[in-house]
Amino acid sequence: MARTGVFGALSKEHREQLMALAHEVSFAVGERIFDEGGEADHFWIIHTGTVALDLRVPGQRPAVIETLGAGKLLGWSWLVPPHRWHLGAEADSPVRAYEFDAAAVREMCAKDPGLDHELCAYVSGVLARRLRSARMRLLDLYAPHGAGEVP
Repeated sequence: MARTGVFGALSKEHREQLMALAHEVSFAVGERIFDEGGEADHFWIIHTGTVALDLRVPGQRPAVIETLGAGKLLGWSWLVPPHRWHLGAEADSPVRAYEFDAAAVREMCAKDPGLDHELCAYVSGVLARRLRSARMRLLDLYAPHGAGEVP
């Protein structure tokens, strides 16, 4: 079976190192996992279920930017100072995930440049996709009809 997501981006050795820090957690439907602006001290790899990423919009309900499912990385803000969540997250369905302590992973990366490189390269791709998704969603919600396509 082909490995995808962060597991596919890491070598076997680095995958094993990372998974040595993992522990399984669960989130109930509607449970807030984190809020925009909060301390980004953990991250998760979703095993089952779905999580909605949302963005606060003044005077309105949070706008759902993207929905993540199995195999997806939940949270990237833990890697980029000042380690504050840029989005919020809520379980859309019952979720099981592998949870990682961000400080422990950052410490492991500081000791292993190869792991640091692989993880940073993967997370930067996730960040780029999420930024594009947020931009597209906000244009869907707030741009005048017929404003054109996103390059």
